[in-house]
Amino acid sequence: MSLVELIAQADERGLAASGLACLDRCVPLLGGEDEILRPVWASLSDGAEAGEWGERLEQARGKLDAAGAGDEAAALAHRMLEAAPAERSAADVRVWADACSVASLQIHRLLDTAEDEASCVDSRREGSTDGMSPLVAAELRRQITVLEVLAGHGPAGLRRALEVSVEGRRVLRAVVSRRSRHQS
Repeated sequence: MSLVELIAQADERGLAASGLACLDRCVPLLGGEDEILRPVWASLSDGAEAGEWGERLEQARGKLDAAGAGDEAAALAHRMLEAAPAERSAADVRVWADACSVASLQIHRLLDTAEDEASCVDSRREGSTDGMSPLVAAELRRQITVLEVLAGHGPAGLRRALEVSVEGRRVLRAVVSRRSRHQS
């Protein structure tokens, strides 16, 4: 199933986790520490109260560099953060998760030293993988994995979704670090 189809079929929690995972993987571009979004992840658990999502999201926004300074990749990450809906309604998180998917793939495309043969990331999301750059391919796999895990395991899949996100964040942090060394 393509990423677009998985997003279309995802429930509210899956969509929120999908968008949050994309944002979490891009934390290195936002100047944040690795655990900055952990409380927002916790707001997706079964025991969390309805308002926790918005409160914890707002706290994270306050701790991250909300100025949006930096290159195009950092600007896309800031837009993901700012666009996160204060309420976790299915309609709002669906739009946000879809936008985060596109933005995160675009960020990975911008940061990849290898050329991606597609003219835009939309074809990647729809299943076309020919000539895909390695960084974009890995991000696409992570997005699909998060949605599949949550669709198959519900709240029990949150831990695995977070693990996938942490792995992706480490990769992106290394890419950002390498890039800044080469630009110095």
